[in-house]
Amino acid sequence: MTQRRTRTNLVHGGTHRSQWGELSEAIFLTQGFAYDSAAQAEARFEKAGPDEYIYARYGNPTVAMFEERIALLEGAEDGFATASGMAAVSGALMATCKAGDHVVAARALFGSCLYVLEEVLGRYGVEITLVDGTDLDEWRAAVRDDTRAVFFESMANPTLELVDIRAVSEIAHEKGALVICDNVFSTPVYSRALADGADVVVYSATKHIDGQGRTLGGVILGSREFIRGTVEPYMKHTGGSMSPFTAWVLLKGLETIDLRVRAQTATAGEIAGRLVGHAALSRVIYPGHESHSQYDLMTRQMGAGGTMVAFELAGGKEAAFRFLDALEIVLISNNLGDAKTIATHPATTTHSRLAPETRASLGISDGLIRLSVGLEDPADLVADLLAALAAS
Repeated sequence: MTQRRTRTNLVHGGTHRSQWGELSEAIFLTQGFAYDSAAQAEARFEKAGPDEYIYARYGNPTVAMFEERIALLEGAEDGFATASGMAAVSGALMATCKAGDHVVAARALFGSCLYVLEEVLGRYGVEITLVDGTDLDEWRAAVRDDTRAVFFESMANPTLELVDIRAVSEIAHEKGALVICDNVFSTPVYSRALADGADVVVYSATKHIDGQGRTLGGVILGSREFIRGTVEPYMKHTGGSMSPFTAWVLLKGLETIDLRVRAQTATAGEIAGRLVGHAALSRVIYPGHESHSQYDLMTRQMGAGGTMVAFELAGGKEAAFRFLDALEIVLISNNLGDAKTIATHPATTTHSRLAPETRASLGISDGLIRLSVGLEDPADLVADLLAALAAS
Protein backbone atom coordinates (compact mmCIF):
# COMPACT_ATOMS: atom_id res chain seq x y z
CA MET A 1 0.00 0.00 0.00
CA THR A 2 1.28 3.47 -0.85
CA GLN A 3 2.00 5.77 2.10
CA ARG A 4 -1.10 7.71 3.04
CA ARG A 5 -1.07 11.46 3.46
CA THR A 6 -2.07 13.32 6.62
CA ARG A 7 -5.73 14.04 5.90
CA THR A 8 -6.34 10.44 4.84
CA ASN A 9 -4.75 9.15 8.06
CA LEU A 10 -6.87 11.56 10.09
CA VAL A 11 -10.03 9.97 8.68
CA HIS A 12 -8.98 6.32 8.44
CA GLY A 13 -5.85 5.85 10.57
CA GLY A 14 -6.03 3.36 13.42
CA THR A 15 -9.55 2.16 12.61
CA HIS A 16 -10.34 -1.42 13.66
CA ARG A 17 -13.82 -2.71 12.82
CA SER A 18 -15.73 -5.45 14.60
CA GLN A 19 -17.48 -8.31 12.82
CA TRP A 20 -20.39 -5.93 12.20
CA GLY A 21 -18.38 -3.69 9.86
CA GLU A 22 -19.48 -0.42 11.46
CA LEU A 23 -18.57 2.70 9.44
CA SER A 24 -17.94 4.99 12.44
CA GLU A 25 -15.59 3.72 15.12
CA ALA A 26 -17.28 1.64 17.81
CA ILE A 27 -17.42 2.80 21.42
CA PHE A 28 -16.53 -0.08 23.72
CA LEU A 29 -18.08 1.11 26.98
CA THR A 30 -16.78 -1.68 29.15
CA GLN A 31 -14.44 -1.74 32.09
CA GLY A 32 -13.56 -5.42 31.79
CA PHE A 33 -13.24 -8.25 29.26
CA ALA A 34 -14.29 -11.92 29.36
CA TYR A 35 -11.98 -14.84 28.57
CA ASP A 36 -12.77 -18.14 26.89
CA SER A 37 -10.90 -20.07 29.55
CA ALA A 38 -8.86 -19.71 32.71
CA ALA A 39 -5.74 -20.52 30.68
CA GLN A 40 -6.52 -17.68 28.27
CA ALA A 41 -6.91 -15.25 31.19
CA GLU A 42 -3.59 -16.40 32.61
CA ALA A 43 -1.86 -16.01 29.23
CA ARG A 44 -3.27 -12.53 28.71
CA PHE A 45 -2.11 -11.32 32.11
CA GLU A 46 1.33 -12.72 31.41
CA LYS A 47 1.60 -10.98 28.04
CA ALA A 48 -1.36 -9.33 26.34
CA GLY A 49 -1.14 -9.02 22.57
CA PRO A 50 -1.92 -5.85 20.59
CA ASP A 51 -5.61 -6.71 20.21
CA GLU A 52 -6.04 -8.35 23.61
CA TYR A 53 -7.40 -6.37 26.56
CA ILE A 54 -7.58 -6.93 30.29
CA TYR A 55 -9.12 -3.89 31.94
CA ALA A 56 -10.09 -0.42 30.68
CA ARG A 57 -7.47 1.24 32.87
CA TYR A 58 -4.84 -0.81 31.02
CA GLY A 59 -6.29 -0.45 27.52
CA ASN A 60 -9.50 -0.38 25.49
CA PRO A 61 -10.23 -0.90 21.75
CA THR A 62 -11.68 2.61 21.24
CA VAL A 63 -8.85 4.25 23.16
CA ALA A 64 -6.31 2.22 21.19
CA MET A 65 -7.75 3.54 17.93
CA PHE A 66 -7.30 7.12 19.14
CA GLU A 67 -3.74 6.39 20.28
CA GLU A 68 -2.84 4.90 16.91
CA ARG A 69 -4.37 7.74 14.91
CA ILE A 70 -2.75 10.57 16.87
CA ALA A 71 0.60 8.72 16.75
CA LEU A 72 0.30 8.60 12.96
CA LEU A 73 -0.33 12.35 12.87
CA GLU A 74 2.58 13.14 15.18
CA GLY A 75 4.99 10.69 13.55
CA ALA A 76 5.43 8.83 16.85
CA GLU A 77 5.88 5.10 17.34
CA ASP A 78 3.21 4.95 20.04
CA GLY A 79 1.00 6.95 22.36
CA PHE A 80 -0.82 6.61 25.68
CA ALA A 81 -4.15 8.42 26.04
CA THR A 82 -4.85 10.12 29.37
CA ALA A 83 -7.82 11.56 31.23
CA SER A 84 -6.74 15.19 30.68
CA GLY A 85 -3.89 17.30 29.39
CA MET A 86 -2.48 17.69 32.88
CA ALA A 87 -2.66 13.91 33.35
CA ALA A 88 -0.41 13.71 30.29
CA VAL A 89 2.04 16.30 31.63
CA SER A 90 2.18 14.89 35.15
CA GLY A 91 2.23 11.30 33.87
CA ALA A 92 5.16 11.89 31.52
CA LEU A 93 7.16 13.64 34.25
CA MET A 94 6.24 11.39 37.18
CA ALA A 95 6.84 8.21 35.20
CA THR A 96 10.28 9.48 34.24
CA CYS A 97 11.60 11.02 37.45
CA LYS A 98 12.50 9.76 40.91
CA ALA A 99 13.87 11.32 44.09
CA GLY A 100 17.31 12.80 43.52
CA ASP A 101 16.77 13.48 39.82
CA HIS A 102 17.26 16.91 38.26
CA VAL A 103 14.83 18.52 35.79
CA VAL A 104 15.38 21.73 33.83
CA ALA A 105 12.26 23.50 32.61
CA ALA A 106 11.35 26.70 30.85
CA ARG A 107 10.02 29.30 33.27
CA ALA A 108 7.19 30.36 30.97
CA LEU A 109 4.66 27.59 31.55
CA PHE A 110 0.97 27.13 32.22
CA GLY A 111 0.32 27.53 35.95
CA SER A 112 -0.63 23.89 36.52
CA CYS A 113 2.59 22.73 34.81
CA LEU A 114 4.59 24.90 37.20
CA TYR A 115 2.64 23.38 40.10
CA VAL A 116 3.51 19.84 39.00
CA LEU A 117 7.17 20.74 38.68
CA GLU A 118 7.69 22.82 41.79
CA GLU A 119 5.09 21.47 44.21
CA VAL A 120 4.62 17.83 43.23
CA LEU A 121 8.00 16.75 41.88
CA GLY A 122 9.75 19.06 44.33
CA ARG A 123 7.84 17.49 47.22
CA TYR A 124 9.18 14.06 46.25
CA GLY A 125 12.80 15.08 46.05
CA VAL A 126 13.24 16.08 42.41
CA GLU A 127 15.41 19.17 41.95
CA ILE A 128 13.90 21.72 39.55
CA THR A 129 15.81 24.46 37.73
CA LEU A 130 13.80 27.05 35.78
CA VAL A 131 15.31 28.96 32.87
CA ASP A 132 14.35 31.49 30.22
CA GLY A 133 13.21 29.08 27.53
CA THR A 134 14.30 31.40 24.72
CA ASP A 135 17.87 31.76 26.05
CA LEU A 136 20.08 28.88 24.88
CA ASP A 137 22.93 30.00 27.14
CA GLU A 138 20.65 29.52 30.17
CA TRP A 139 19.80 26.01 28.97
CA ARG A 140 23.50 25.20 28.54
CA ALA A 141 24.32 26.49 32.01
CA ALA A 142 21.44 24.62 33.66
CA VAL A 143 21.58 21.16 32.06
CA ARG A 144 24.00 18.96 34.02
CA ASP A 145 25.41 15.46 33.79
CA ASP A 146 22.74 14.30 36.26
CA THR A 147 19.82 16.05 34.53
CA ARG A 148 17.12 13.43 33.95
CA ALA A 149 14.79 15.49 31.74
CA VAL A 150 14.09 18.90 30.26
CA PHE A 151 10.54 20.19 29.87
CA PHE A 152 9.10 23.13 27.96
CA GLU A 153 6.12 24.39 26.00
CA SER A 154 7.16 24.73 22.36
CA MET A 155 5.00 27.89 22.30
CA ALA A 156 4.54 29.44 25.72
CA ASN A 157 1.14 30.08 27.29
CA PRO A 158 0.12 32.92 27.08
CA THR A 159 2.99 35.04 25.73
CA LEU A 160 3.56 32.93 22.59
CA GLU A 161 7.34 32.76 23.00
CA LEU A 162 8.94 29.89 21.08
CA VAL A 163 11.51 27.45 22.37
CA ASP A 164 14.04 26.29 19.77
CA ILE A 165 13.28 22.58 19.97
CA ARG A 166 16.24 21.45 17.88
CA ALA A 167 18.80 23.51 19.79
CA VAL A 168 17.47 22.64 23.26
CA SER A 169 17.26 18.95 22.32
CA GLU A 170 20.90 18.96 21.25
CA ILE A 171 21.91 20.56 24.56
CA ALA A 172 19.87 18.02 26.55
CA HIS A 173 21.02 14.99 24.59
CA GLU A 174 24.68 15.91 25.08
CA LYS A 175 24.06 15.24 28.77
CA GLY A 176 21.79 12.23 28.22
CA ALA A 177 18.63 14.03 29.31
CA LEU A 178 15.15 13.20 28.01
CA VAL A 179 13.36 16.00 26.13
CA ILE A 180 9.65 16.38 26.98
CA CYS A 181 7.77 18.95 24.89
CA ASP A 182 4.29 20.29 25.61
CA ASN A 183 3.09 21.07 22.09
CA VAL A 184 -0.46 22.31 22.70
CA PHE A 185 -0.14 25.82 21.23
CA SER A 186 1.89 24.60 18.25
CA THR A 187 -0.82 21.95 17.56
CA PRO A 188 -0.22 18.50 16.07
CA VAL A 189 -1.03 19.97 12.64
CA TYR A 190 2.13 22.10 12.63
CA SER A 191 4.19 19.97 14.99
CA ARG A 192 7.68 18.93 14.02
CA ALA A 193 8.81 18.36 17.60
CA LEU A 194 9.90 14.73 17.28
CA ALA A 195 11.68 15.41 13.98
CA ASP A 196 13.41 18.35 15.65
CA GLY A 197 14.76 16.14 18.43
CA ALA A 198 12.16 15.93 21.21
CA ASP A 199 11.84 12.47 22.74
CA VAL A 200 8.34 12.88 24.16
CA VAL A 201 5.44 15.10 23.10
CA VAL A 202 2.39 15.76 25.28
CA TYR A 203 -0.94 17.31 24.32
CA SER A 204 -4.04 18.47 26.04
CA ALA A 205 -6.48 16.83 23.62
CA THR A 206 -9.12 19.05 25.26
CA LYS A 207 -7.88 21.84 23.01
CA HIS A 208 -7.46 21.59 19.22
CA ILE A 209 -7.78 17.79 19.02
CA ASP A 210 -11.35 17.91 20.31
CA GLY A 211 -11.77 21.44 19.03
CA GLN A 212 -15.39 21.88 20.08
CA GLY A 213 -15.28 22.16 23.86
CA ARG A 214 -16.85 18.77 24.57
CA THR A 215 -14.48 16.72 26.66
CA LEU A 216 -11.24 16.52 28.63
CA GLY A 217 -8.38 14.39 27.37
CA GLY A 218 -4.64 14.17 26.85
CA VAL A 219 -1.99 12.04 25.21
CA ILE A 220 1.70 11.20 25.67
CA LEU A 221 3.59 10.36 22.47
CA GLY A 222 7.05 8.91 21.95
CA SER A 223 8.96 5.72 21.25
CA ARG A 224 7.20 2.40 21.81
CA GLU A 225 9.80 1.51 24.43
CA PHE A 226 9.12 4.69 26.42
CA ILE A 227 5.33 4.56 26.10
CA ARG A 228 4.89 0.88 26.95
CA GLY A 229 7.91 0.43 29.20
CA THR A 230 7.84 3.68 31.22
CA VAL A 231 4.51 5.48 30.81
CA GLU A 232 2.02 2.62 30.66
CA PRO A 233 3.04 0.93 33.96
CA TYR A 234 2.78 4.25 35.79
CA MET A 235 -0.49 5.36 34.21
CA LYS A 236 -2.36 2.08 34.47
CA HIS A 237 -1.54 1.74 38.15
CA THR A 238 -2.27 5.38 39.08
CA GLY A 239 -5.52 5.63 37.12
CA GLY A 240 -5.02 8.48 34.67
CA SER A 241 -6.30 6.62 31.60
CA MET A 242 -8.76 8.00 29.06
CA SER A 243 -12.38 6.85 28.95
CA PRO A 244 -13.67 5.07 25.81
CA PHE A 245 -16.35 7.69 25.18
CA THR A 246 -13.76 10.47 25.34
CA ALA A 247 -11.57 8.56 22.89
CA TRP A 248 -14.49 8.27 20.46
CA VAL A 249 -15.19 12.02 20.66
CA LEU A 250 -11.51 12.74 20.02
CA LEU A 251 -11.42 10.35 17.06
CA LYS A 252 -14.18 12.45 15.54
CA GLY A 253 -12.16 15.58 16.33
CA LEU A 254 -9.10 14.21 14.56
CA GLU A 255 -11.10 13.75 11.36
CA THR A 256 -11.37 17.53 10.97
CA ILE A 257 -8.39 18.92 12.91
CA ASP A 258 -6.28 19.69 9.85
CA LEU A 259 -9.09 21.65 8.20
CA ARG A 260 -10.05 23.45 11.41
CA VAL A 261 -6.57 24.48 12.55
CA ARG A 262 -5.51 25.74 9.13
CA ALA A 263 -8.68 27.84 8.86
CA GLN A 264 -8.20 29.18 12.40
CA THR A 265 -4.57 30.02 11.65
CA ALA A 266 -5.52 31.98 8.54
CA THR A 267 -8.00 34.01 10.59
CA ALA A 268 -5.47 34.54 13.41
CA GLY A 269 -3.04 35.98 10.90
CA GLU A 270 -5.70 38.32 9.55
CA ILE A 271 -6.64 39.48 13.06
CA ALA A 272 -3.03 40.08 14.05
CA GLY A 273 -2.46 42.15 10.91
CA ARG A 274 -5.46 44.35 11.72
CA LEU A 275 -4.45 44.83 15.37
CA VAL A 276 -0.77 45.69 14.90
CA GLY A 277 -0.36 49.42 15.41
CA HIS A 278 -3.78 49.96 17.02
CA ALA A 279 -3.74 53.00 19.30
CA ALA A 280 -5.31 51.14 22.24
CA LEU A 281 -2.61 48.43 22.23
CA SER A 282 0.94 48.63 23.50
CA ARG A 283 1.91 45.42 21.68
CA VAL A 284 0.52 42.59 19.57
CA ILE A 285 2.09 39.12 19.78
CA TYR A 286 1.63 36.68 16.92
CA PRO A 287 4.45 34.35 15.80
CA GLY A 288 3.11 34.41 12.25
CA HIS A 289 3.52 38.18 11.93
CA GLU A 290 6.84 39.59 10.83
CA SER A 291 6.88 41.87 13.88
CA HIS A 292 7.37 38.85 16.16
CA SER A 293 10.98 38.60 17.32
CA GLN A 294 11.03 34.84 16.61
CA TYR A 295 9.35 34.94 13.21
CA ASP A 296 12.28 33.13 11.56
CA LEU A 297 12.24 30.37 14.19
CA MET A 298 8.48 29.99 13.73
CA THR A 299 8.94 29.63 9.98
CA ARG A 300 11.57 26.93 10.45
CA GLN A 301 9.93 25.09 13.34
CA MET A 302 6.21 25.28 12.54
CA GLY A 303 5.72 26.80 9.11
CA ALA A 304 2.68 28.77 10.31
CA GLY A 305 1.83 31.08 13.19
CA GLY A 306 -0.88 28.98 14.82
CA THR A 307 -4.31 29.80 16.19
CA MET A 308 -3.37 32.00 19.15
CA VAL A 309 -2.93 35.79 19.26
CA ALA A 310 -1.99 37.86 22.32
CA PHE A 311 -2.15 41.60 22.75
CA GLU A 312 -1.68 44.11 25.55
CA LEU A 313 -4.04 46.96 26.23
CA ALA A 314 -2.20 50.13 27.17
CA GLY A 315 -4.77 50.91 29.87
CA GLY A 316 -3.99 47.86 32.00
CA LYS A 317 -6.56 45.71 33.82
CA GLU A 318 -9.35 48.29 33.69
CA ALA A 319 -9.04 48.66 29.92
CA ALA A 320 -8.74 44.90 29.50
CA PHE A 321 -11.95 44.31 31.45
CA ARG A 322 -13.79 47.00 29.48
CA PHE A 323 -12.60 45.36 26.28
CA LEU A 324 -13.74 41.88 27.40
CA ASP A 325 -17.14 43.12 28.57
CA ALA A 326 -17.74 44.87 25.23
CA LEU A 327 -17.24 41.74 23.12
CA GLU A 328 -20.36 40.37 21.45
CA ILE A 329 -19.16 37.38 19.40
CA VAL A 330 -15.92 36.49 21.17
CA LEU A 331 -16.55 34.63 24.42
CA ILE A 332 -14.79 35.11 27.77
CA SER A 333 -13.42 31.77 28.94
CA ASN A 334 -10.16 30.08 29.92
CA ASN A 335 -10.29 27.30 27.32
CA LEU A 336 -8.58 27.44 23.91
CA GLY A 337 -8.44 25.60 20.61
CA ASP A 338 -12.23 25.73 20.30
CA ALA A 339 -14.39 26.33 17.24
CA LYS A 340 -15.61 29.41 19.13
CA THR A 341 -13.24 32.35 19.53
CA ILE A 342 -12.28 32.82 23.18
CA ALA A 343 -10.64 35.72 25.00
CA THR A 344 -8.82 35.17 28.29
CA HIS A 345 -7.32 37.56 30.84
CA PRO A 346 -4.40 35.40 32.09
CA ALA A 347 -3.40 37.62 35.03
CA THR A 348 -6.73 37.02 36.79
CA THR A 349 -7.49 33.48 35.56
CA THR A 350 -5.04 30.91 34.16
CA HIS A 351 -1.94 32.48 35.73
CA SER A 352 -3.51 34.14 38.78
CA ARG A 353 -1.73 31.82 41.24
CA LEU A 354 1.63 33.28 40.21
CA ALA A 355 3.03 36.15 42.26
CA PRO A 356 2.69 39.56 40.56
CA GLU A 357 6.45 39.87 40.18
CA THR A 358 6.62 36.42 38.56
CA ARG A 359 3.88 37.34 36.10
CA ALA A 360 5.69 40.55 35.29
CA SER A 361 8.95 38.69 34.64
CA LEU A 362 7.12 36.42 32.21
CA GLY A 363 5.51 39.31 30.35
CA ILE A 364 2.01 38.61 31.69
CA SER A 365 0.85 42.14 32.38
CA ASP A 366 -2.53 43.23 33.72
CA GLY A 367 -3.41 44.44 30.24
CA LEU A 368 -2.57 41.18 28.42
CA ILE A 369 -5.34 39.34 26.55
CA ARG A 370 -4.93 35.84 25.11
CA LEU A 371 -7.13 35.22 22.08
CA SER A 372 -7.89 31.71 20.84
CA VAL A 373 -9.19 32.16 17.30
CA GLY A 374 -12.16 30.05 16.25
CA LEU A 375 -14.04 29.27 13.06
CA GLU A 376 -16.33 32.29 12.81
CA ASP A 377 -16.21 34.57 9.78
CA PRO A 378 -12.95 36.56 9.99
CA ALA A 379 -14.68 39.83 9.11
CA ASP A 380 -17.16 39.42 11.97
CA LEU A 381 -14.35 38.70 14.43
CA VAL A 382 -12.31 41.70 13.32
CA ALA A 383 -15.35 43.97 13.63
CA ASP A 384 -16.11 42.62 17.11
CA LEU A 385 -12.54 43.10 18.31
CA LEU A 386 -12.21 46.61 16.90
CA ALA A 387 -15.53 47.68 18.43
CA ALA A 388 -14.48 46.30 21.82
CA LEU A 389 -11.13 48.10 21.57
CA ALA A 390 -12.95 51.32 20.86
CA ALA A 391 -15.03 50.77 24.01
CA SER A 392 -11.97 49.99 26.12
